[in-house]
Formats: sequence, C-alpha cells, structure tokens
Amino acid sequence: MQNLATKFENLTIQSDFIFKKVMSRKRICIHLLEELLQIKIADINYLEAEKSLEPEFVSRGIRLDIIVADDKNTHYNLEMQVKNTKNPDTKNYVLPKRTRYYQALMDIDLLQKNQEYDLLPPTYIIFICVFDFFAKGNYVYTFKKRCLEDLELELPDEATTMILNTKGTHGSISKDIKSFYDYVNNHVINSDFTRQIDDEISYLKLDSKVRREFMLLEARLLDERREAKAEGKAEGLAEGKAKEKTATAKRLLSMGLSVGDIAKATSLSIEQVEAIKAE
Repeated sequence: MQNLATKFENLTIQSDFIFKKVMSRKRICIHLLEELLQIKIADINYLEAEKSLEPEFVSRGIRLDIIVADDKNTHYNLEMQVKNTKNPDTKNYVLPKRTRYYQALMDIDLLQKNQEYDLLPPTYIIFICVFDFFAKGNYVYTFKKRCLEDLELELPDEATTMILNTKGTHGSISKDIKSFYDYVNNHVINSDFTRQIDDEISYLKLDSKVRREFMLLEARLLDERREAKAEGKAEGLAEGKAKEKTATAKRLLSMGLSVGDIAKATSLSIEQVEAIKAE
C-alpha cells in the first residue's frame, strides 16, 4: 500500500489515470481540441471515459481513454501513448494498426442498428505520443485516406487520425499546444493552459476519493497480471507434460512396443500414438 501511495504522488499527465481525469474537465479538453484543430467548440459531451468496446466476446476488447462529441456531432478519441510498443512475436510496432482498430470499434459503436452508413459522424483518433514514431521531427502527423493515383483526391469518409509528437521540433502548432508538449515532456509550466492542468492534477492528488480509486484500479490490474501469469504457467506445465509424453512414446516405439501398450503407458490415445508413429 505504501508503494501505491508513493506511485500515486508521483503520477504525471503521462499516466493514463491522470490524463483521463484531467481531460474529464471540459474547459481543459475543449481548449486542447480547439488549439490543436484551430476550431471553435461550444460544448462537448462525454461518451463515457475509458469506455470498453467489445463488439464480440471473441474480439479483442479495448479501453479508450476519452471519447467526446462536440456540438457539431464530431467525435474525438484522445489517448496518451507513453511506450512505442512492439509485438514480441512479429517485432512490428503496434501503433499503426492500433489506430485502425480504434477507428473500427468507434464506428461500430456510433452506427446504430439499421442506420445508414452516411449517418456516421466525423471522427478524430488522436494519439498523444511522447516519442516520434515516424522520426521526422513533426509536431503533428495527420492522416486521411487519399487516392494513390491522384494524391489530391481525398476519400470523404470524415475519419481523421492524428499522431501528436511531443518530442517534435518543427511544424505549425499553437503556443498552447507547444506549452502542453513541454508540460507532458518535462513538467514545464510556461502558459496559463499548463498552469490550469498542473493545478487540476494538484487538486486530484488531494482528493481522497481519487486516491482510493487509483489504488483499487492498481490492485485490480495487479490481480489480473497475477492471474495471467498463473494461467501462462499452467499452460506451460501442460505443454511440458505433453512434450514429455510424446518423447516417451517415441522411445517406446523405438523399443518395438505396440501402439496399444504405449497408449496405456503414456495415457495418450491410440490415435495420438499412431500419429507420433507416422511422423
């Protein structure tokens, strides 16, 4: 519990927990979107913070940090990305296809049954990254679908993905977005906007309910990790036993024992022993 208390005190805007809490303040979230997109937003509605989207039980469920809709029915998903994660099996970075998956699940959630496709609202998937995924130095990377045969021809599906690079060095962003980047990177307070964010974080850390919520969340995540580790260990043991039975069956086959006797000795089925024999 002491470790969790210390962890809570050291949380910054880079933490998913704190980022979600801060962006749950309308004035801060609206200002960030207005400055980033250079638009005016009269109001926003929160469509459930950290919403879990699981369209099918066999699908991969995700938790979206912040989903909001503005007064023009444009929908925004804001995410804080601290790690440039790779798939350990394929060695590929997961960010590009993660944005694709988030977009797909948002669209499924936004289109009600029997509604026409053209009723899908404009959407923005916005990932705030503390690393430069493309290594080009841009402050912002904005993606829309374009025709390869005519790059001036844009597919008007109204879906936009933005990868924000807080480590960027060039491009066109407002002073408040630049100050937000400085705050995310180094906790530098050099604008009224970042002062508001820092004050909000200070208030959150004084709130006993917020502290308790964080500790309960961390405890639950720890339990989930322990369960996953235990399941993985059990699967590993089962796989090891299966390999051991296979090796024993091969040795007994080399000694000339019958398939039936080997099946009895190893608890394998006759079909399994025959398959091993055929290898």
